[in-house]
Amino acid sequence: MFVAGKILWLVAQPLSLAFLFKIAAIAALAMGRRWLAFTLTSIAATIMFVTLFTSTGAWALQRLEAVYSRPALPQPLACMIVLGGAFDLEVTAGRGGMEMNQSADRFIEAARIARLRPEAKILVSGGDGSFSGDYKGDAELAPAFFSAMGVDPARLLSEDASRNTSENVAFTKTVLEREGLSNCLLITSSYHMPRAVSLFEEQGVAVTPWPSDYRASGRVALGLDFTQPTLNAQLTSTAIREWLANLRAKVSGSSPRLHPV
Repeated sequence: MFVAGKILWLVAQPLSLAFLFKIAAIAALAMGRRWLAFTLTSIAATIMFVTLFTSTGAWALQRLEAVYSRPALPQPLACMIVLGGAFDLEVTAGRGGMEMNQSADRFIEAARIARLRPEAKILVSGGDGSFSGDYKGDAELAPAFFSAMGVDPARLLSEDASRNTSENVAFTKTVLEREGLSNCLLITSSYHMPRAVSLFEEQGVAVTPWPSDYRASGRVALGLDFTQPTLNAQLTSTAIREWLANLRAKVSGSSPRLHPV
C-alpha cells in the first residue's frame, strides 16, 4: 500500500499529469489524430493554468484547514502526539544537524506546549517515508530537537517505523496502549488534521486536535492569481495530494468519512 501510494502520487500530481497529457498529444499527432492531439494539449494547458495562475490550491487547502480549530489547552495534559513530516530527511542526512521543511511548525508547536505543560509525555510518530528507507526518521531526530528547545528528552516516546499516516495511527495506538496513555493532544498540519483525526477515530483512539502549520490565510476566494505561480503550484500539489489521500482512505475503508464535518 505504501509503495502504491507513492507511485500513484508520482502520476497524479498536477505537473506530472500535464506532462503525460502533452506526451499523449504528441503521440496522437504522430498517428494523425489531430483533433485528439488538440484536445489533449488543451487539457494539459488547462491543468498548467489552473495550477500556476489561480488560487485553487490555497482555496482547497483552506477548506481542510477550516475543519478544526484549536480548543482550550487541556490542564493537566497527559500526552501529545506529534506526527512526523517536519524534517527534510535527505538534506539532514547529507548536511547533518536538523534541517526542517514547511511542516516544522508541528514540532515548534509541540515544544511550545511542552514548556507550558511539563507533565505531558510527547509521542513522536514518524519513520523514514522515502522509497530507499536509508534515512533517519522524525522520531529518531526528535530527541536532539526537543533537547535544543529546552525540553527534557526523557519525556519523549517514539514510534519510528511508520511511513505514512495510516501507519502513524496503527503504530501509535500500540505505543499508547503499552504506556497506558489516552486522550492525547494530536499535533499535525491543519490541512492534514481531518484525515488524521478520522483515521484515529476509526482505530478507536480518542484525540484532541491541535492544528498547526497553516498554509492559507483563511480568506482565500477562488479566482485568478498571477502574482505567485511557484507558490500556487506548490499549494495546488499539496491540496490535491491531501484530498486524494482522503478519498483513498474512504474507499479503502480505513476512514469512515471523506470529510469529518
